[in-house]
Amino acid sequence: MDLLNSVLNLVVPPASLVMLAVAWPTLSFIRACEWAYQSFYSEESMENKVVIITGASSGIGEQISYEYAKRGANLVLVARREFRLHGISDKARRLGANRVTVIAADVVKEEDCRRFIDETINTFGRVDHLVNTASLGHTFYFDEATDTNIFPHMMDINFWGNVYPTYVALPHLKQTNGRIVVNASVESWLPLPRMSLYAAAKAAVINFYETLRFEVGDEVGITIATHGWIGSEMTGGKFKLDEGAEMQWKEERDVHVSGGHVEEYAKLLVSGACKGNAYVKLPGWYDIFLVYRVFAPDVLGWTFRLLLASPSKRKISLVGTGRMIPETSSPTGRQYLEGPSPRKFITGPPLTSSPPSFQQQYKSE
Repeated sequence: MDLLNSVLNLVVPPASLVMLAVAWPTLSFIRACEWAYQSFYSEESMENKVVIITGASSGIGEQISYEYAKRGANLVLVARREFRLHGISDKARRLGANRVTVIAADVVKEEDCRRFIDETINTFGRVDHLVNTASLGHTFYFDEATDTNIFPHMMDINFWGNVYPTYVALPHLKQTNGRIVVNASVESWLPLPRMSLYAAAKAAVINFYETLRFEVGDEVGITIATHGWIGSEMTGGKFKLDEGAEMQWKEERDVHVSGGHVEEYAKLLVSGACKGNAYVKLPGWYDIFLVYRVFAPDVLGWTFRLLLASPSKRKISLVGTGRMIPETSSPTGRQYLEGPSPRKFITGPPLTSSPPSFQQQYKSE
């Protein structure tokens, strides 16, 4: 067996590259035909369909709500910040949504997920699309962090915040031959600094849904959308807490990955979901790095070492680490709020008027 694996290690990679090069024109033609057919004949009408959108209070989730509204869907908007959802629901109605229901819930709690799914069934009698957009990220180096309370919370929102709604909604989606739409990220396989925990959580999400796709077969469709670094509250520097409190963080990324706007990504995602696409990607040229990662990982590693600052020259960021730093102001003159791990705030009471003692750095979608 060891000898066989040794031979296969030498033969399979180059042989696969040759086969891929030969088959690429044919595969591209077939994909173009599928795209033309889906664009003109097979796009799902969302008129009066029921769409549940988690994380709908801002950013990507908000824009996705508007795109479904333009298609005449019935919307169920879910987020912790109920006061934000009311304004979004009003705009969604103006854009064409048939009916809009607002539900305050936390997707990391199974009982909350059961509640908003049950309310949806009681109100509309069905679920056609479940769109999971709730997400939480960070922008600090892993070895700078001293408060590990945020670690499980990252997995709670980015992984279990997708799994629980899917688990509860799946029986209803099977009845309508519905679809699950997943907001993932290119960081799940493309390494970027200061995003280790976020990337790991997103990788878990993608692997979960790739496996689930085989388990449910044709009963439920799954669309996995991946985006690069796009503008939203995640990139705008806001981490939203309960009761509408905000925690500001300073933008200190060494490398800014170009990408589309939130509106463009939302439009592409909803269009792809309605066409039954398995994947939606923005921008699409990121895919080339997958080839390098599989067949030439050293080249990818060398490229990133050239593009990114070397560890010996990196600027140490104290933001988000739980370490004491001097009080600073934002470029716009707004003071940055300081406080311990947001896990303590999200699951607890709202912030008081007196600022805590540590500054944090996180990003949220």
